[in-house]
Amino acid sequence: MTAIDPQTLDNEARRARRFARINKADAWFRVFGLAWMTPILKAAAGDNPRAQAGEIWRLLGVPLMAIAVFLLLWGTLAPKVQTSLGAVPGPVQVWEQVGALQADAAREQQKAAAFYERQEARNAEHIANGDTDRVRDRAYTGKPTYYDQIWTSIKTVFFGFLIASIVAIPLGIAAGLSVTANAALNPLIQIFKPVSPLAWLPIVTMIVSAVYTTNDGMFSKSFLISAITVTLCSLWPTLINTALGVSSIDKDLVSVSRVLKMNTYTKITKLVLPSALPLIFTGLRLSLGVGWMVLIAAEMLAQNPGLGKFVWDEFQNGSSQSLARIMVAVFTIGIIGFLLDRVMFALQSMFTFSNNR
Repeated sequence: MTAIDPQTLDNEARRARRFARINKADAWFRVFGLAWMTPILKAAAGDNPRAQAGEIWRLLGVPLMAIAVFLLLWGTLAPKVQTSLGAVPGPVQVWEQVGALQADAAREQQKAAAFYERQEARNAEHIANGDTDRVRDRAYTGKPTYYDQIWTSIKTVFFGFLIASIVAIPLGIAAGLSVTANAALNPLIQIFKPVSPLAWLPIVTMIVSAVYTTNDGMFSKSFLISAITVTLCSLWPTLINTALGVSSIDKDLVSVSRVLKMNTYTKITKLVLPSALPLIFTGLRLSLGVGWMVLIAAEMLAQNPGLGKFVWDEFQNGSSQSLARIMVAVFTIGIIGFLLDRVMFALQSMFTFSNNR
C-alpha cells in the first residue's frame, strides 16, 4: 500500500479551492462583460494552458482583432467621403475631439469656480459693511459641459424608466393573473406599443406645458417632457414580459396557493414574483434600452438638455470639428447603453441568485 504525501494532498486541496473561487467569479465576469478573465486566471493557475489560450483568443483576441479591423477600415475610408462639413473624421480626429471636450469642461469648471469665488468675496464685503440685504447666492449659469449633458441624459432616462416600471409591473401582474385584465389591456398594448416617440413628444409637450405651469419646481419642464416620453415608449416590454412570466407559472403552484388559502399579497410576493422574475428582468432590460434610444431622439427634437441636444447643436453649428464631436457623442451613447444593460444584468443576477438560495 502506497502512502500519499500529505504535502501533495495539501497542494491538491489548495488547487481545488483556487479553481472553485475562479468558477464562482466567472459568473460575475460574465455579468460585467469580462468573461475573458476566467481563462486567463485558469491558465495562470495551471489548468491546461493550451486549451485556455484558445479560450482567451476566442473571448478576447477575436473581439480586439475585429475592433482593430474596424478602426483600420474607418481610418482608410473616412477621408474619402466628403460632406457639407468636410471629410468624415477618422479615429484620430475623433479622439482629438475627446481631448477638446475634456479641455472645454475643465475651462468651464474654472469659470464656475471663479464665479463662486467672486460671489463669496462680494457677499463677505456686503456682510462686513452691514449690507446683509444685498447678499445674494446665485447658481452659475454658464454653458453646460459635455459631462453635464451626459449626466442630464442619464438622470432623465432613469427617472422615465422608474415611472415606466412602477406602471408596467403591476399591470403586467394583473394581466398575467386575470384573463379579464389581459383582455382589457391587450388592445391598448397593441395600439400604443408601436407609436413612435416623435408622435408622443408634441402631445406630452403640450400637456406638460398646460399642467406644469411653473419652472421653479422640483423638476424643469424640459426634464419632465423627456422623462414622460421615455415612460410612454419604454413601459411596453416590461408590461408584456411581466404578463408572460406571470401567466407561465406552473399550474400546480397555483393550485397549492389555493389549497393553502393564500391571500393575494402573499400569493404575489411568495409565488408569482419569484417565478416570473427572470422574464420581468428581461422586460426591464429591454425597456431601459428602448428608453435610452427614445430619450436621445426626444432631446434632439424638443431641444431639451442632454446628449441629443448636444448632437443637434453640433450639427447646427457646422464647424470643421462638429462631425467629429457628433461621432464622439455616438460612441458615448453606445457605451452608456451597453453599461446600462450590464447594470440591469447585474441586478438580475443578484436577485435571481438570492431568490434561488
